[in-house]
Amino acid sequence: MFLDFSQVDPRQAYSWLASAVIPRPVAWVSTVSAAGVNNLAPFSFFQMVTGKPPTVMISPLVQRDGSIKDTVRNAQETGQLVVNLVGFELADAMNETSFSYDADISEFERCGIASTPSSLVRPPRVAAAPVSLECELVSCMPYPAEAPSCHLLLARVLAAHFDERILNDKQLPDPEKLNLLSRMGGDWYGRTRSDANFALSRPRGWEK
Repeated sequence: MFLDFSQVDPRQAYSWLASAVIPRPVAWVSTVSAAGVNNLAPFSFFQMVTGKPPTVMISPLVQRDGSIKDTVRNAQETGQLVVNLVGFELADAMNETSFSYDADISEFERCGIASTPSSLVRPPRVAAAPVSLECELVSCMPYPAEAPSCHLLLARVLAAHFDERILNDKQLPDPEKLNLLSRMGGDWYGRTRSDANFALSRPRGWEK
């Protein structure tokens, strides 16, 4: 099948790409507004960009009415955010926070999600998250410029919190213990813990 995306409805293009570029990690982003309201929302357009400096990218889509999401506005107002990774056991709670609540409603409170203070930034982190990344906003770029459909957020990781139960003997996250949620196409989700996972060493040229 050949698809010319210049001839495809944007909603169909989204469905095709979101169903093909998988799995995608889920960033459960906590922010706080200038008025002090805590917000929590999940995004699957999310990835690590570089380790020097430690930086992640999140791409929240623009709302259907053209307005920006609370996460983007809050990050712009305060310059801070926390990226919480979602363990499999938190799937239902994460899904509840995907609803578009009004800006004056905290998803932590409405959805009954326990929070805990961060160390270096104002937004709280999800208490039960296996990994939380405290970040400062580096840039927020509307894309595309002429008619934005999303915002590209680059966030520098200032500090991280790791649940010690998911670490291996080298004090690194163990793929067998870190059972993270990932987004697939449509309503499908995956998890990182699987019998189908395997290790693959780098080619010998890396030894040089």
